[in-house]
Amino acid sequence: MSKKKIKNPAFTIAKRELKAFFASPIPYIVTSLFLIISGIWFFSEFFLRGTAEMRYFFARLPLLFSVFVPALTMRLFSEERKSGSIETLLTLPVNETQVVMGKYLASLIGTLCMLVPTVFYAITVGIFGDPDMGPLLCGYIGAVFLSAAYTSIGLFASSITKNQIVAFFTGLIICVVLALIDEFLVFFPGKIVNFFSFLSANAHFTSISRGIIDTRDIVYFISLTALFLVLTVRTEKSHRNS
Repeated sequence: MSKKKIKNPAFTIAKRELKAFFASPIPYIVTSLFLIISGIWFFSEFFLRGTAEMRYFFARLPLLFSVFVPALTMRLFSEERKSGSIETLLTLPVNETQVVMGKYLASLIGTLCMLVPTVFYAITVGIFGDPDMGPLLCGYIGAVFLSAAYTSIGLFASSITKNQIVAFFTGLIICVVLALIDEFLVFFPGKIVNFFSFLSANAHFTSISRGIIDTRDIVYFISLTALFLVLTVRTEKSHRNS
């Protein structure tokens, strides 16, 4: 196969991955569980507290994504490495960066598809309350950045092992640490807490979801995403050269 036949390798791989993604029952199961759990939390606050707002939903989103995003991404490399099909893919005129970006794009779309149905919560809030549209919109903007970062982490976790369960728990641990690191250190001196709060995905996401678009938060998520994509590319290069 010549390079001319693959004009946009990353998009070609993304298209292939999306077909496999929507043909598998796993995304539908994961998305259903995500919506059930997030829906229970949202509507319990909605009815029990009588609060027509999404603040509590967004507050729990980093922890929810820590579980469900790795579940969506765990098979991306590990399944192909276990079956040996990744070797066939890498013999094509594509490089590791194109393979990683193609898989990342497909998995990010899958993660965002999981998030889209939660717009129903926002519609419910709009019907029964008078929400401030600024924080609501910023909450979803922050959720997109959070999706991008956690998807790159899940992709990296899948690239380092042939076992999907190991990939899931590796991604889960990294995401949970980033989501809760500032809460773990709440009793430490202020300077230590401030330092680790800068590393906290939850702290940066919370800042955005409150309606504050700070370039430091945007740079954090872009840097975190780029870091794990680079690590994934290096992992794939090491596998190819081994």
